[in-house]
Amino acid sequence: MRGDGRGMATGKVKKKEGFLELLKTIVYALLIAGVFRTILFQPFWIPSGSMKSTLLIGDYLFISKYAYGYSAASCPTVFGVNLCPFISGRVLADEPDRGDVIVFKHPRTEEDYIKRLIGLPGDRIQMRSGVLRINGEAVGMERDGVFLDDSAGFCSDRRTVDGETVCALERWRETLPGGVAHTILNTADGMAFDDTPEFVVPEEHYFFMGDNRDNSRDSREPRASGGVGFVPFENLIGRAEVIAVSADGPFWRVWDWRFGRSFSAID
Repeated sequence: MRGDGRGMATGKVKKKEGFLELLKTIVYALLIAGVFRTILFQPFWIPSGSMKSTLLIGDYLFISKYAYGYSAASCPTVFGVNLCPFISGRVLADEPDRGDVIVFKHPRTEEDYIKRLIGLPGDRIQMRSGVLRINGEAVGMERDGVFLDDSAGFCSDRRTVDGETVCALERWRETLPGGVAHTILNTADGMAFDDTPEFVVPEEHYFFMGDNRDNSRDSREPRASGGVGFVPFENLIGRAEVIAVSADGPFWRVWDWRFGRSFSAID
């Protein structure tokens, strides 16, 4: 006895409905992820050592997009197209605090950089003999041992530890006006940016420096020379909040993860 084809048709309808449900689920998931990334948090990977020892190469962070409000810089781009071209300046703007670790767009190249906020609008910033001065006053400095770096270039103190040659960098605890304390590294005295002219931070701009002071291209160097210069407020993307995962090598090599750094707050 031949069938009338109804069962086959019903099967096709169910498969079609199942495919549509799967497609809707994927679309919803992408929309939720897009909203999460655009409005709340964005992942960021540390590619260089300019923020050692606070942040290490291979740290995977989350930055809060809402910390300072929203601008075209804080919106993601898809295939090179900014999703928020209509934003001018900042929406729901909130001023950053001195000492915040911030991801921002380089004013000239538009690359994503991460540095520590040192100078606020109107501040006078200068380095003298490797000591930071803000508005004419030297910041607090306390010696905090050494940091053993296996990837440093120039080094004045090389040591052998467990059969490996490493560089012993001076580690200091620096306290900024307002009380924010953090660790900085010093390679040697007399380095390029240990002594600078005095910089006066313009309105609506900020002055950034890396914690690895002798190995950071930041606001101490003008943009024309490859540095950052002063960073406009609208270029800020978000504040670094927490290290999610830290990989000492390719991400897939789980055995090389620095588990002690996972889910640690950034200060």
